[in-house]
Amino acid sequence: MKLTKEMLDSVRNIDGFPIGSDEDIIELSDPPYYTACPNPFINDFIEKYGKPYDEETDDYKCEPYAADVSEGKNDPIYNAHSYHTKVPHKAIMRYILHYTKPGDIVFDGFCGTGMTGVAAQMCGNPDPEFKFKVEKEFEKEGKKVEWGARRAILGDLSPAATFIANNYNTPVDTAEFEKEAKRILDEVEKECGWMYETIHTIDGVPQKYIDGSVIKGRINYTVWSDVFVCPNCSDEIVFWDAAVNKEDGKVMDEFKCPHCGAAVNKKNLDKAWKTVYDKALDKVINQVKQVPVLINYTVDNKRYEKKPDEFDIELIEKINEMDIPYWYPTDRMPDGYNTEQPKKSHGITHVHHFYTKRNLWVLSAFYCRKIPVLFFWIINSIQNYVNKKQSFGGGGGGVSGTLYIPSLIEEKNIFDVLNRKLKKIRLLHNIFSDFKYNTCITTQSTINFLQGKDNSVDYIFTDPPFGGNLMYSELNFLWESWLKVFTNNKTEAIINKMQKKGLHEYQELMEKCFSEMYRILKPGRWMTVEFHNSKNAVWNAIQEAILKAGFVIANVRTLDKKQGSFKQVTTTTAVKQDLVISAYKPKEGFVKRFLKEAGTEEGVWDFVSQHLEKLPIVVEVGDRLDIVDERCDYLLYDSMIAFHIQNGASIPMGSSDFYAGLKKRYIERDGMYFLPDQAAIYDSKRAKLELNDQLSFIIKDEKMAIQWLKYKLLNKPMKYQEIQPLFLEELHRENYESIPELIDILQENFLRDDDGRWYVPDINRQSDMEKLREKKLLKDFEEYKNSKGKLKTFRSEAIRVGFKECWRNKDYETIVSVGERLPESFLQEDQTLLMYYDNAQTRLGV
Repeated sequence: MKLTKEMLDSVRNIDGFPIGSDEDIIELSDPPYYTACPNPFINDFIEKYGKPYDEETDDYKCEPYAADVSEGKNDPIYNAHSYHTKVPHKAIMRYILHYTKPGDIVFDGFCGTGMTGVAAQMCGNPDPEFKFKVEKEFEKEGKKVEWGARRAILGDLSPAATFIANNYNTPVDTAEFEKEAKRILDEVEKECGWMYETIHTIDGVPQKYIDGSVIKGRINYTVWSDVFVCPNCSDEIVFWDAAVNKEDGKVMDEFKCPHCGAAVNKKNLDKAWKTVYDKALDKVINQVKQVPVLINYTVDNKRYEKKPDEFDIELIEKINEMDIPYWYPTDRMPDGYNTEQPKKSHGITHVHHFYTKRNLWVLSAFYCRKIPVLFFWIINSIQNYVNKKQSFGGGGGGVSGTLYIPSLIEEKNIFDVLNRKLKKIRLLHNIFSDFKYNTCITTQSTINFLQGKDNSVDYIFTDPPFGGNLMYSELNFLWESWLKVFTNNKTEAIINKMQKKGLHEYQELMEKCFSEMYRILKPGRWMTVEFHNSKNAVWNAIQEAILKAGFVIANVRTLDKKQGSFKQVTTTTAVKQDLVISAYKPKEGFVKRFLKEAGTEEGVWDFVSQHLEKLPIVVEVGDRLDIVDERCDYLLYDSMIAFHIQNGASIPMGSSDFYAGLKKRYIERDGMYFLPDQAAIYDSKRAKLELNDQLSFIIKDEKMAIQWLKYKLLNKPMKYQEIQPLFLEELHRENYESIPELIDILQENFLRDDDGRWYVPDINRQSDMEKLREKKLLKDFEEYKNSKGKLKTFRSEAIRVGFKECWRNKDYETIVSVGERLPESFLQEDQTLLMYYDNAQTRLGV
């Protein structure tokens, strides 16, 4: 099928339509399964393969996948193409197998490299070892695996991402590809191989054959070093010569100027700059001075190292003076967070500056030939290994998630890198050749997924951008410059000062994306959101966006990718494991019924019954059962509150009345609540396994202090003297939090027996005490409300109770005015208060 300009016109108004000429977009696309623009064929794909939804006949039932997942990165599929972040496809397969049946449609609106599509296809062709492992895992949970390929719709804002995803998910004629790849490699090496030649020397003496001709080696890589200026004598210091210990290759923190002997370090040195004429730009530019300092080369399968000699310098100068006979990108790098370092530290302002002249020439020689798409993809995959990001002695591709240019650059031989990559790709040929056209890929923003029909997809797995950790449009600019099609970052969901996007803008964009996902997902079905971020505020923003879109969060687990990224390793506050949110779209009948019952007790218990049905019944960790936190009374209460707020409904009862209602209506086991048929399943498991009931509490505020005390006192009343040291051990109060004294918390929430032991009151007494406590808290809230300026210290429980009362009275102005006076970090990191505040703003049209 063809993609025409008329078709482009029909989708040109969709958010995220990329930047590039129509001709380049059409050239990059492979319709109907992949287009480098919003895909106009998606509805046809859904019409052909989708299963219509009918609530009356729908019998889908599934609890969230609650097992923790751990999959490493040492899989040839995962390593075939580097990208800033991606979830291993074998991890995603477990979720797809749990939530879907063969032939179902899976959606991922932030697809990156397309691992969700790979996972969907691999469900029909798993490797034997993984197949056996998963079947054992499912069998342990009393389930049977339904093997068979699923279909996928993948979308991403970045043309680089969707291009990579397409090649991961497209069938390949392996024999024809290998034949073409070898022909092209031989052709380009015949033309450009001379650029990687060097004279074989021993102790500086050129080695010769018997006939007197010099022996030449093949360069594996050349090390380039920054040049600095000594602040003491003003002479130039070659960083490699002065700072690198040649025996172990380590860089010294402090070293001596070779000219004056002054002790210096990199931080107090200025770089030496040079003025050069850039023929591509037709102007003189300033760049950091870099010189070749080491050549690693091979002769007769043996490696040698040498300092560049006259031949090597002349070869580099010759290449630099010649004109590259092919097209190569000369686009200016955008202003951004990641592009500042190469600009300021090395004068790298345009795409072609990221490459040595030699490697730029060889790359352009490949790109300008008529080559198979997969070979084009492979060249694209080695970009970061063959440009100036690649540091000597550092990891492959340089510092991930950045465009950082090091002071010691390793200029690799492109032919060697390509040959190694092709060997890895051969391991995948049998897999790729078995793939079918099961995936439809689109390049656009998910905030406006016009081609997706309501209630049309069966499951969503997605790995969205996480705040300001990665600036995808900046990082992908190098890749996209060679593709000639660029990200339209107007709707890029990130936190980025250059784009004037803060946490609020990020949350708004994510809410729009999740709203579209909610619309296209079938009711009663699941969405899995894989998420990593070190900041609680961003984590809460994602949860808030999910809830405001209409989803209900049922479970949060972890997904360990085994290896940390650069930022994970160096940032002490970084989350070491990725969080996985399981959220469901309520049935349409329930939503309509709730809107009629909103604000009533019937509405509360209707929600709780539906929510309990969606929660995991049993979570096994090793040979023990875990507490399912979401089934505990206080989290069920929080979920009920959240659903009411997001639907604009008043909250008809306090926590004590809610807890009393739980005990009357549902079955309690080990502090968790179940529906009757669920309780039978839990009892069966509980009879065989011990309970891992060691809950972990960190007391940061009054609410958590009360929960901690309930947990401690529920089965064992204790005296104040016994409680206090344990309480102080777990207390880690936030700076702004005014937590009452322990004795005051006990007196407001608990009762004391004749022996002076504090215990948890029964439900009726608890309700009376809560009402008295709320009166006191509302008095505190009134003081905060009537005071002036920013609130520096306060009882967060008083703010919660006050916001709840204002919401009940539809006093949205007070919620917003007090919210604006709270510390931003506190408001953004408290999910309940953020929910009240955001929804109050919405009601006021702010």
